[in-house]
Amino acid sequence: MTTFDTGTTGFMLLATSLVMLMTPGLAFFYGGLAGKRNILGIMIQSFVSMGITTIMWYICGYSLCFSGDALGGLIGNLDKAFMHGIDMNTPFPGNPKMPEFVFIAYQMMFAIITPALITGAFVNRVTFKSYLIFLILWQLFVYYPFAHMVWGGGFLATQWGVKDFAGGIVVHAIAGFAALASVIYVGKRRDKESIPNSVPLIAIGTGLLWFGWYGFNAGSQLNVDAITGLAFLNTDVAASFAAIVWLVIEWSQSRKPKFVGLLTGAVAGLATITPCAGFVSLSSAVIIGSVSGIVCYLAVSLKNKMGWDDALDVWGVHGVGGVIGTIMLGVFATKAINPAGADGLIAGSSSFFVHELLAVVLACIYAFLFTYAMLAIINIITKVRVSEEVEDAGLDSGIHGEMAYDEGVL
Repeated sequence: MTTFDTGTTGFMLLATSLVMLMTPGLAFFYGGLAGKRNILGIMIQSFVSMGITTIMWYICGYSLCFSGDALGGLIGNLDKAFMHGIDMNTPFPGNPKMPEFVFIAYQMMFAIITPALITGAFVNRVTFKSYLIFLILWQLFVYYPFAHMVWGGGFLATQWGVKDFAGGIVVHAIAGFAALASVIYVGKRRDKESIPNSVPLIAIGTGLLWFGWYGFNAGSQLNVDAITGLAFLNTDVAASFAAIVWLVIEWSQSRKPKFVGLLTGAVAGLATITPCAGFVSLSSAVIIGSVSGIVCYLAVSLKNKMGWDDALDVWGVHGVGGVIGTIMLGVFATKAINPAGADGLIAGSSSFFVHELLAVVLACIYAFLFTYAMLAIINIITKVRVSEEVEDAGLDSGIHGEMAYDEGVL
């Protein structure tokens, strides 16, 4: 039997558990932001991803992301489908101190939460049947290719030298621009006055997301060393600066310190530092967090001005956060901090910056166009948008036959 390092293996199992907790945290976050008649409808979309994505990951997802290379580096192969050739003694090639099973589980948690992020954009407008088809196809044709191209040895990493520490491109950018495409395709809500049903639930969700994000970012070092600690601290610092910057801006605009604004700013900071966490200095994390608080706030304001009904600001927070985080990685990255990283503009390299910029733009355009086209195809198979009657009644009772609250509370 192969002997693995218990410290590294134990830490990565903990990090995996933290990332898993982010999906229920997202469900609480979105559930609090949704209207009272659509709480369960939005929450089940996160929880069902835990089941569907795990099945897909076992069948072909892990292999397509992290096994071999096909189509010129666009996607992996099926050599490890159904976990073929992997047992409990198989070491992870990227770090033989832990079993490959642990890496499989860790990356599966990223695959689970990424499509779930999109659901906040079209809350109370999409049928559950169409969402399940969306969940499967979007992972196969959007998430898996980009996970492979950036993390699995595909062409963006090997030919362009693209870096993405924990998912600025692979998670947030593609999910955010897929969300924008979804909003434009599905259209606006009929109830334009829908307000969050529970700010405390939003706070609980944010707390779980923030807590889980330490596993998301620090765990992406796939080891236990100084970079792990740096990624952990950078995560907290960026989120904190973004939260306070957002609070101050909104306070100056509305003359009231808004709790939901503070929480939204924190999530924006977390999304923005994600691609940079283990590649930049602590002082750079301060700048990145502060910039994210400003830019993501402006993005949400632009969304409102444009009339895009991105109900829970997925594009403005995750999409824009992932994009500016990737771009700022191209500015602030330095091998003096992480020799496995790259040198950005400040460290004297313009080529890395250009490749990061091109990669994130490519990812956003592809995610947007494919998602829009995919929804049009799904709509031929089964209606994507719910009927007016169901939307007015709420998805909880209209589709799921359940209610979060007694009728008297509504």
